[in-house]
Amino acid sequence: QLRLVESGGGSVQPGGSLRLSCGASGVTLGDYAIGWFRQAPGKEREGVSFISADGGETNYANSVKGRFTISRDNAKNTAFLQMNRLKPEDTAVYYCAAGVPINPGSYYSLPGWYDYWGQGTQVTVSS
Repeated sequence: QLRLVESGGGSVQPGGSLRLSCGASGVTLGDYAIGWFRQAPGKEREGVSFISADGGETNYANSVKGRFTISRDNAKNTAFLQMNRLKPEDTAVYYCAAGVPINPGSYYSLPGWYDYWGQGTQVTVSS
C-alpha cells in the first residue's frame, strides 16, 4: 500500500521560497505519476503541477508557471515542488498525490485520477 508524506511547508514572506517534498513508502514511486494540488480556505482543490512516472513530462498551472518547479528522484522515492517568488495567493494546504499511469510518459491533471494522497502541508505567504 502506497503511503505519501509531504514535508517542507511553513511560513514565508512574499518573494520567498520553499521546497516541498513528497516521500513515498510501501511501493516504488517510479511506477506512479505524481501531482501536486493545493486548497485554500473556502476554495476548491486546484492542480498546481504534475509529472509523469518517468519524469520526462511536466505541466504547471498558469498561476505558478515560471515560479514553481516539479521534479522527482525515483531512486530516493521522493518527489519535490520547488516554489520560488511566492505570493500571498499561494497560501494553501499543499497535497501530493500518486496514481498508476497508463503510459509512464504521461502526466495527469485531474484530482479524480489519483488513487493516493498525502495528508497535506501548510504553506503560508504573508508579510
